[in-house]
Formats: sequence, structure tokens, C-alpha cells
Amino acid sequence: MLRRSRLRPAAAVLAAFALVLAPAADPRALPRPEPAEYAVEGLADAVEIRVDSWGVPHIYARNDDDLYFAQGLNAARDRLFQIDLFRRRGLGLMAEAFGPAYAERDRAARLFLYRGPMEEEWAAYGPRARRVAERFTDGVNAYIDWLEDNPAHLPEEFQRLGYRPERWDPEDVVRIRTNALTGNLFSEVQRARVACAADTAADQARIRLQPAHTPQVPDGFDPCALPPDVLKAYALAVQGPTTAPPPPAPGAPWASEGSNAWAVAPSRTETGRPVLAADPHRALTSPSLRYMAHLSAPGTDVIGAGEPSMPGLALGHNGTAAFGLTYMSADQEDLYTYRLHPDDPMLYRYDGGWERMTAVRERIPVRGADPVDTELLFTRHGPVVLRDEGAGTAYAVRTTWSAPGTAAYFGALGLMRAGDLPSFRKAAGSWGGPPLTFVYADASGTVARVSGGAVPLRPDHDGLLPVPGDGRYEWSGLAEGALLPWEADPPQGFVAAANEYTPAPRLPGPVGYEWPSPYRYRRITDVLAADARFGTGDAMALQNDRSSPPADELVPMLPDPAGRTGDTRAALELLRSWDRTAAEDSAGAALFETWLTRHLAPAFYDGRVPGRAHTLVGPTTTQTLVGGVRALDPGEREELLVSTLTDAYGEASYRLGGDPSLWRWGDLQWTLFEHPAGEHIGPLPRGGAWDTVDVSSYRPEDFGQAAGASFRMVVDVGAWDRSFAASAPGQSGDPASEHYDDLLPLWRRGDYFPLVYSREAVAANTAATIRLVPAPGGQAGGSAPISGPR
Repeated sequence: MLRRSRLRPAAAVLAAFALVLAPAADPRALPRPEPAEYAVEGLADAVEIRVDSWGVPHIYARNDDDLYFAQGLNAARDRLFQIDLFRRRGLGLMAEAFGPAYAERDRAARLFLYRGPMEEEWAAYGPRARRVAERFTDGVNAYIDWLEDNPAHLPEEFQRLGYRPERWDPEDVVRIRTNALTGNLFSEVQRARVACAADTAADQARIRLQPAHTPQVPDGFDPCALPPDVLKAYALAVQGPTTAPPPPAPGAPWASEGSNAWAVAPSRTETGRPVLAADPHRALTSPSLRYMAHLSAPGTDVIGAGEPSMPGLALGHNGTAAFGLTYMSADQEDLYTYRLHPDDPMLYRYDGGWERMTAVRERIPVRGADPVDTELLFTRHGPVVLRDEGAGTAYAVRTTWSAPGTAAYFGALGLMRAGDLPSFRKAAGSWGGPPLTFVYADASGTVARVSGGAVPLRPDHDGLLPVPGDGRYEWSGLAEGALLPWEADPPQGFVAAANEYTPAPRLPGPVGYEWPSPYRYRRITDVLAADARFGTGDAMALQNDRSSPPADELVPMLPDPAGRTGDTRAALELLRSWDRTAAEDSAGAALFETWLTRHLAPAFYDGRVPGRAHTLVGPTTTQTLVGGVRALDPGEREELLVSTLTDAYGEASYRLGGDPSLWRWGDLQWTLFEHPAGEHIGPLPRGGAWDTVDVSSYRPEDFGQAAGASFRMVVDVGAWDRSFAASAPGQSGDPASEHYDDLLPLWRRGDYFPLVYSREAVAANTAATIRLVPAPGGQAGGSAPISGPR
């Protein structure tokens, strides 16, 4: 039985929501039958939406204009509160709905909107991009208009919170940039603080740089001069509308989001067809950040998952080629520091002279209060996140977001139409953000991995520390997409990506220096290399694999239990007999994870980082920790391992009881699918860990899972109806819907449902049919059945 809770409303969002929340009946008791037909203005012809048994909509239209209109309307039908909140957060309109507490956050969000020429922005995505955005937002707005005449169907959140959804402009789709996964800005600032307290070499204990590199403090930058709140505005801008995961902060340990993906060539599969698998890792929320759909019209027939607020799909297949994605740790941002003119704080030093900041004045509407008039400042590098007139300094953030074509995931419109590797590489070559490694497979048997993203070229610095904005540390441009890393049909018969370090030999320097641990990549490639008859079942098992590579390295370092007594002996015996799998019901995993993150890591860093820096340096990757422990003198290493393990055993006994045979990792680690208006699902027991293929990026302080694979896909390339997916908690954002959390039991068990694709398979699994027709007086194309391109 799934646990549903109305816990403390989600962080800052609900601090304001609490002012307007009113008691409400259980929304599942509110009958809201789905209309079988919507008569809406804006359609040229009828559209059919077949919703299958798992809540996936299969949208059949006679032309692309109607297809994207229907995608927008359907996204609003299933996820209106979610996408409205996304729009408000991104455009800086939260205070308008939720009150004065959001004015500062709205100002921060507005700093990072795309403000360049819209003609260049639309052109960056291809000739039909603007039209697609127009039709998608027309569809969203048509559903909002329909709700005006059918208020009983307004999502429960709007009714409880006392406001209404707003209509979209096409530009809203692309101007918002702060939803993209980003580079190393927080780490830049943390490294500067370590450099002030010790030196940049000390920061290598926090995160090992790849390729090996020792950063130097840039000439003209004083790391001790950084104000403590220098990134406050940036943190507010990128913070999501829920507390899962927590908002990032300088020095926050154990960076959380990533992905797995791989493609296996026909020579190494049981069917002689390629197999592609992908499971992007993001915050676990209710509803999910991903939304599955099938878009079908002449020339388009793609199924998979994307962002519900964005037209198109970011991963899936089109009946010819399949594609998945993982995050690539390219460094797309820098913090610039400025010296202000002593007599005019609008002037900053640049190229031997003084340059004036650009000021943009905007009015932030505020619910229940007067509007807030604010001034946004910009340098040639980007938005000013802090200006300290007393100190005569200012700080601005330069990101690739200000460049045309870098709206997160909008570039998928090109990827999803690619029918061969050259066309896929061409689409990936113009991809702006976030930086990704795509995994590709097609029906001809080709498998490949292709990187995409706007990667800055820094001829005069490495991007690892803030730099003066006086002209000495400029970007020379963005890397040509064709020069980013890629490979096709390698001799081993598979490609894989799991956020591991990716060399870029065709570029003048690395795309970035800070990468997650390689453990997931190693485990995936070891399994693929060992199986010459890989199948979709094997792919599903590997996506749910909970083998712990850090345990494989650390447990053999432990001494023999012989001669030990008490808790020390019991702890050593438990880990020695453990299968090193972070299963939900595992006692060994409960002890190991308690030891690793709450005892071994803190003790290692506290005792081995010099001077004042030791409070600033904590673990960010398990690889850095394990490597540091291995490098210790044998006697010192044994003392550290044994003493911290004994303490961890004592904590586990306190938390789970004195009988280790009853310990369960799932009794410590938990998952909460947190809803921004309080309709949470959970907490639920959880297995997996930071470095297992089935990732569970948990917070060491409370073992709450912050991120994981809420969506999984396994594609049998060429036999498309034999593909599978998993998602959590469900397709719908409406707590009254049967599809709100119906997929969660499957996801928790590691099970999947069929990702049906052919017209015949969709018809056989249709649970509901929705028809969109032009409103009376509009132009309709007749009443013949709508069919896909097959």
C-alpha cells in the first residue's frame, strides 16, 4: 500500500502557500470524469488521443501544427499546475500568486532570463521552432480557456491556493533558462574559500580534478575578498519549487544528479537487434519531472519522455532510431569580479577604462501587496548577482544561457527527427543546453555516443576559480559542436555513458574538470562486456543493479575480525559476510552506508585537511574519498577504518536495534515524492546508494533520497513494441486521477510496462480515447478516423 502524506509543505514555496491554503476534502473523493471530447478553437482538424493503460497518451494528428497544439493541450490536461508553477518560477512571477515572500526570488529569476534577440533564438533551433512553440502554447492556452467554461475541472491545487493559471506566450518556452543542469559555479566559490584558508591544492581533497590539474589563483583575484552571500541570488534563481533535492549551497557535499545510458550492438544481443537503455537521474517529485507521450503525424512518429512544459521529446525512439541521454560535466559558467569606479558605482573597470552597467527596470506583481519595482544590472559578461558599493566591488555570473539556442531541452525537436547517425550528429552539434552525452542506436545496427552542449573556450583561465572581469579572462567563443567527443560502432560492441570523465581530444582543453565518480560507468561496462547475448531483460536488471563498487574497494581493506571483540568484531564480520549489494532488506548495506557517509568520510576529511580549510572541505565524490583512504599509510588506514566502523556499528544499533539480523537499509533510507502543494507520496523505504547503477542520491544527514531514476526506458531497436518503460509516481499531476501514482508499485519493484508503439499495439492497450475537435465555426477536416503514419 502506498503511503500518502500531507507533510510540511515544500520549503519556501509553501511558506507563502500557507497563507492561502484552506482545508479541503481528499481530492480523490472529488469526481472529475475525463471528457471524451474537447471542442477547442485553434485546430485545423480533429486529433485523437489514445491514453493507454499506463497513462501514456498516444496523440494522432493529421499535421504537425495540430500535433503540437494537441501536445500542449494534453500537457495542460495532465500537468497544468506543474507547468504553471514552472512558468511562474522561471519568469519571476511567483509573488504574483503567492505573496511578498517571493519577490526576492522573482528578481533573481529575472536576472537569468534570455534577453537576446528572439530572431536569433528561434533560428538556433531550426526553421519551424517558433511555429512549434506557438502551437504548443496555443494548446496550453486552449485548455486554460476550456477551464473557464468548465471550472469544475480546474486542478485542485489552484482551488485550494486561490489563484488561476495564466496563459502562455511562445517565448515563455525558451526564455526560461534556470531549469537546466549547470556547471561548477558553486564549486568555483568553494574552491576560492579553500584557497583563502589554505591553498588550491588542499581543495583536491574535496574533489579530484580530471584531467589532473592544479588550479592557480588568477592574477588580480583575492579569494579572501569574496562576500559570504555572493551566490545568494544565483541560488534563488536555480532553486526548484520543492525541497527535493534541497537548494544547492556552496560546499554542499555529494553532488546528486546524473544518468545512465548504453546501447548494445546487434553482434552482442540475443536477438541480433540493438538494445538501448536510458535512465536519467533527477529529483524525485510528484508529479515527476518527466512526462511520457507518443506524437504521431505525417513525418513524425516519436515516443518517449520529455519535459511537460516543452514541446517534443528528449529521449525515446522514432521508429527508426532510439536515443537516450546523460549529463556531461561541461563547465558552462564563471563568476566575474569587478572593481567599481569610486565616484560612480554603475561603472566597472574593463580593458584599461571604465564601462557602464546596463540597468533594466522591472515591476514585480505581488499578491496582497503593492508591486515591487526593481532594477536589474548587467555587465558585458552577464547579470550582476551582488554589488557592494561600500567595498567598491561587484560580481556577475557568465553562463552560456545568454547565448541563443541554449533553452534546456528545446533542441530535442531536431534530435527526435533524426533517422541516421549523420543527421543525429548534426542535431546534437547545435544542442545548447544542458551539456549532455547522447546514446544512439538505429535499426541499421549502428550504435554511438555523441556529446552536445555549448562549451566555452577559455584561452586564459581554467574556469575553476572566479576571475576578474577587467578583460583579461574572456571566453574566445563556444566550441564547435562537431568537435565534441563522439564515437560510433566501437570494437567492444557497445557504448555507455554514466557521467564519467569524458576526454575531448579535438578541443584545445577539457570541457570541464569536475566529474562524478566513475563507479556506475565501470559497473555498467563490466556487465556489458561479460554478456555476449544481452537482451531487454538484462537491460532492465542492469538498470536496477544495486551492487556497490565502493564496497568492493573498501571492504577488502578491512582487517580480519580474528582477535577483535565487541562491536568492532561484529561490524567486521557483518561486512565481511555481506554480498556488497545495497538492497533494501540488507543489513550490510545499512551498516556500510552509515559508515561511509556519516563516519568514514567526516573523519577522513576532518583529520587530513590543513588549518582553517578543514571546515570547508568535505566529500563530493566517493572516488575522491576511497582514493584518499587507499593512499594512507597502512597503519593509519587500519586505525581510521576500524575506529569509524565501530562508531558506525554503534549508530546503526541505536537506530535499528541491537540485533543486526533485523537491520534493513530500507529502514534508514527513504524516498518522498514531494508535491509543491503538499500532496506528497511517502516516505517509502528505499534501496540503492550513491554509486550503484540504481542510483539513490541520499542526504547523509537524514538518509532521505534527493535524486534517482524516476524514468527508465529499454528499447528493442527495430522491434519497437517489445520496448519497456518505468516511471514514478505516475503520468498525471492530478491527485484525483487513477494515473497519479499507479506506476509507483512497478517502479519500486524494478518492474516495467510495455512502451507500445504500433497502431495495433496502442489500440489493444487503449484505456480511454479523447478527441479534440475544432470548435463550432472553425475549420474541420472531416470525421474520418485519425491514423498515424503507419
